[in-house]
Amino acid sequence: MARKPASLSRRLIASLSGLLFVFWTIAVLLGISVMRDEFDEVFDSALQETTERLVPLVVDDLFRREAREEPYRIADPKPGLHDEYLTYQVRDATGRVLLHSNNVSPEPYGAPLVSGFTDDGDRRIFTVETVSGSLFVQMADSLAHRREATLESALALLLPIMVLLPLGMLATWWLVSRATAPVARLGDAIAERDGTNMTPILMEDLPAELAAIPGSINTLLERLTASLQAERDLAANSAHELRTPLAGALAQTEILVTDLADSPARARALQVQSALRRLSAMLEKLLQLARAEAGIGSAAEPTELLPLFDLVLDDFIRAHPGVTIEVGKDLPDVPVPLQIDPDAFGIAFKNLLENASKYGVEDRPVEVHLSQGRRIRVSNVMPGSGGEDVDQYRQRFRRGRSTLPGSGLGLAIVDRLMAQMNGRLTLRSLASVEGETVFEATLEFD
Repeated sequence: MARKPASLSRRLIASLSGLLFVFWTIAVLLGISVMRDEFDEVFDSALQETTERLVPLVVDDLFRREAREEPYRIADPKPGLHDEYLTYQVRDATGRVLLHSNNVSPEPYGAPLVSGFTDDGDRRIFTVETVSGSLFVQMADSLAHRREATLESALALLLPIMVLLPLGMLATWWLVSRATAPVARLGDAIAERDGTNMTPILMEDLPAELAAIPGSINTLLERLTASLQAERDLAANSAHELRTPLAGALAQTEILVTDLADSPARARALQVQSALRRLSAMLEKLLQLARAEAGIGSAAEPTELLPLFDLVLDDFIRAHPGVTIEVGKDLPDVPVPLQIDPDAFGIAFKNLLENASKYGVEDRPVEVHLSQGRRIRVSNVMPGSGGEDVDQYRQRFRRGRSTLPGSGLGLAIVDRLMAQMNGRLTLRSLASVEGETVFEATLEFD
């Protein structure tokens, strides 16, 4: 199965949307990284400032208390009213905790007794040395709180983007669709041009990048139309110029054969007559092939199938009274119009009838059947046992094993014309009930 070409607009939409998503994601990640560093600076600054302001208070409070082994715990005057992210401890030079806040255990922090910042698991600790190095005040800030603040800020950045990104993709789709609409219209206009439609393409609203294409195509169509017309004129003129002298020569040869009834030269006259008849038949097939190559199969107006079928069949029967033809019809009572040229159909159908009558078994009828599916089947009994590839006969100058004279062009012409008439030629070789080999050619119209 042929692969369907990719759409230019879909490719642009997917590429632009993907780039938009990647760039926005990178921008958000960079923003979150910068924001996290700034948050750390703000939190560290607040931690340091709070510790430095707390030092004189806790030291003064500690000296007002009596010395004891157990550390003092400072109670919260308003418990439960706010989140307590900051904790502190007052330690002596040996590391023993002398005083601590209500929301931390009396176990010493894991930070060393050195002034400055230290990380201890989930805490960020700032240490201040006081009273000549005999006391140390350590305040801890929860790192989980910092991560929570960073996460909430990141979500505040991401949520609008999750809404704006689909809107951006829709806007991209709308803009790309509008930008590529002239390309689609031009493609449709070009696709409509074929053997039956050679009219110029008239599109004035194309962008500058596409404006030159219709002119070039119209010039090509004009040259193609002129070329096809020249071929058709040549075929018609050749038929008139060649058939007439050939028919005259054949008539004179027939008279000469009659005049030489008792002469030894009559045999040579008969050979000339036979050669002229073969030449006439070959000329007829070559002219038909030239017309088929010129593209006469399609037509602008529909043609009714049944009257055309009867006309060609009756004409063939009158021209070949010695051929027995059995006709069958299986058609509905409604008209069957086809977009075909009557002359092209006549050439194709007549060639099938001639092929069946010439190469069929003598005294056996040629069967012709017209069915509802717009099919015309022509079959005849073949001499011999068959077994060869009959599909090869649609090629030019390809003949079977028959010794009868022929051009080898009949089925090739039919195949060419059927392609132009939106149909197809099917060739089959099958065995009949009586054990005979039957050659069957079918014309199928869409």
